[in-house]
Amino acid sequence: MTSSVDFGDIKRRMDGAVNAFKHDIAALRTGRASANLLDPVHVEAYGSKVPLSQVGTITVPEPRLISVNIWDKALVSHADRAIREANLGFNPITDGTTLRIPLPELNEERRKELVKLAHQYAENSRIAARHVRRDGMEVLKKEEKDGDIGKDEHHELSDRVQKMTDSTIAEIDELLGHKEIEIMQV
Repeated sequence: MTSSVDFGDIKRRMDGAVNAFKHDIAALRTGRASANLLDPVHVEAYGSKVPLSQVGTITVPEPRLISVNIWDKALVSHADRAIREANLGFNPITDGTTLRIPLPELNEERRKELVKLAHQYAENSRIAARHVRRDGMEVLKKEEKDGDIGKDEHHELSDRVQKMTDSTIAEIDELLGHKEIEIMQV
């Protein structure tokens, strides 16, 4: 007898939780400019909201400056407003079709807030990994109850699912630790 649990699918879904966490923490500000900091910004353009990266080129010419070259002059004011309304703490300076965004120095209080936010993102990813584990365990319990797998095989496969979960959570914790150090460096 063999189980119908798809370990490839479990691995893919757990990797998805890790990748979502990586994406979330990439947008957290660490005192250095990064084009990812503007990922949450969506601009009202041509009747719909589109990501800022679809209306202009985002570059990082200096460690504490982000530059956005807007392709359509009519969208410059929309992009400026979208950046200000995204509540990222940025005040763009308009220079023709270019928006220059200087990054202010992070104070200790703001750094601690960012660390708390990183911990929230990590917990959400851990929960997602646990949900995947729960789904796999439910399939195993059902198969054992239906007589498709034996008790020993159920125990063995459950251990495998748990080890996958543990390694995923360990990876999330490791990424969180690196990001925390990066944020708190002065």
